Amino acid sequence: MAKTAATPDARLKLLNAALGVIRTKGYSATTVDELCAAAGVTKGAFFHHFKSKDALGVAVADYWSEQTGALFAKAAYHEFYKPFDRILGYLAYRKALLQGRVPEFTCLVGTMVQETYETAPAIRDACDRSISAHAETLEADIEAAMRERNMKPTWTAKSLALHTQAVLQGAFILAKAKGGAEIAADSIDHLIRYLRLLFSPDNTERQS
Repeated sequence: MAKTAATPDARLKLLNAALGVIRTKGYSATTVDELCAAAGVTKGAFFHHFKSKDALGVAVADYWSEQTGALFAKAAYHEFYKPFDRILGYLAYRKALLQGRVPEFTCLVGTMVQETYETAPAIRDACDRSISAHAETLEADIEAAMRERNMKPTWTAKSLALHTQAVLQGAFILAKAKGGAEIAADSIDHLIRYLRLLFSPDNTERQS
């Protein structure tokens, strides 16, 4: 039994199970027993790989970053020649991912940080790393679009990249409240319209 508990495969099964269970039930409502049942592993296997449920929370946030990072890195929007087209392509891709049931398209780290920001600092920090690192992948294209359009605004590429994530996370909250993806898709469309206006040649704030 000890040999089985020590297998790396059990750890991966638990992480994959956590992706689904936590996005469905929330972090606080998810128990170690439920994670073990969903993963098909023993409780001994759980505590061999994770000292606590919070330790799994940190690990699954990092695992989420790895999995989603790989997904976005190979997305087709990177192939667009103009940087602003890549930004819009990214948002179109986010909209295309709004498929299936709400737990299947909403964000794991966004779900966890809402519940743990005060009670579990290690999970909060892991979620922050995940969201902020993803936002950073947009900064180079935003900066390039600003240079291309000779923009010298008071805001930064970093702040705008984080704003896109604020809209997306808010869209997921509304999708949960209303039970479907339509409101999230609308929020992304509004963000696209906002960016088109922000980067428009006749925007009076372009040089502010």
